[in-house]
Amino acid sequence: MKRKTIDQIVYTAAALLIAAAPMRAMESDEAIKASLKQTYVYRTYLKDDTIDVATKDGVVTLTGKVADKSHRNLAQDTAECLAGVVRVDNQLETQAEADADNADAWMSKKIELALLLHRNVSIANTTVESENGIVTLTGTATSMAQKELTGKYASNIDGVVAVMNRMTLVETPEPGERTQGEKLDDSSVTAMVRSVLVNHGSINALNTKVKTRNGKVMLTGIAENDAEKALFTELIGDIHGVTSVRNQMTVKNIITK
Repeated sequence: MKRKTIDQIVYTAAALLIAAAPMRAMESDEAIKASLKQTYVYRTYLKDDTIDVATKDGVVTLTGKVADKSHRNLAQDTAECLAGVVRVDNQLETQAEADADNADAWMSKKIELALLLHRNVSIANTTVESENGIVTLTGTATSMAQKELTGKYASNIDGVVAVMNRMTLVETPEPGERTQGEKLDDSSVTAMVRSVLVNHGSINALNTKVKTRNGKVMLTGIAENDAEKALFTELIGDIHGVTSVRNQMTVKNIITK
């Protein structure tokens, strides 16, 4: 085969590859958009929000309006965890929960979301009211352990001064055998874990990295002490979709020795 013919073949193949690149990028962008809308977080927690998703070259742009900042953060965290995403431009608008007059409503929303994300409590049977950092819980719990856990999760939220737990106990029949239920996507699990950690008032999640694979969560980063490291594991273990927690965080007081 002549050199000229070989050069022509190589040139043609390169031209075809270059021409196909934009099409592959477009297909990848559409896949990212579709994946986001199929996540557990999007279908469960953000379904009543108005969210428009645009993707280009791996950059996801979120526009529209959501109920509050916790939903805004959930949407961004979920998108960031999707395969192929380079960056998220979060332009979502929220209600005016940040205004002084709505601070109590914003506090209640954060607590309600925290209860939604955990398995062993029931937001459906819990009413949350907040006033100047004092939270009142009413409703029903199936056991003293569930009542106490609900109060604990509420008190964990940043900004809560005190919790008045006035939930009542109701007798329920012994539950039958539990089913496995829906398997959650890893992007949603990671986003929910981040939400719980960020809104917690007693831990610093800035130096924490979360990775999820098939529901198995791995934590890396720095914890202030052994107690905080254990708290990370305890909090995450009760989140929907988490099957196990591998805590590889380094304890700060050990580093400085």
